[in-house]
Amino acid sequence: MKHFIALFISILIFKVGFTQDQVITTPDGPKIEWENSNFDFGDLIQGERVENTFKFTNTGNAPLIITNVEVTCGCTTPKGWPRDPIPPGGKGELTVAYNSVGKYGRQNKVVKVISNAVTPNNQIVFTANVLTKK
Repeated sequence: MKHFIALFISILIFKVGFTQDQVITTPDGPKIEWENSNFDFGDLIQGERVENTFKFTNTGNAPLIITNVEVTCGCTTPKGWPRDPIPPGGKGELTVAYNSVGKYGRQNKVVKVISNAVTPNNQIVFTANVLTKK
């Protein structure tokens, strides 16, 4: 009987612990919200050079500071991003250039944005389908 009561109390405590509402809070600080974090250049002829500007907003409650932009290969070049702090609610742009010389087929490139943002996955992605010259 003692075991039955102990089991019943354990189940009751377990159930009460899981039925409580859990509040998920996001940390305070700057947050990057991309207008569109993916871009497709479509079909390119091998050797074409293209660029795209990715727009974002600091939706956090502290100034956003971008310290670096990392690319995965030499064919991708970050051409510009804000060097000054972006206040909460402020907007910014990051321009990325792509050189398709020596490339062919489907290309997927990731550009990582290094900043003080508290949001994860601060990266943008672009794709292109590089066709060989005839």
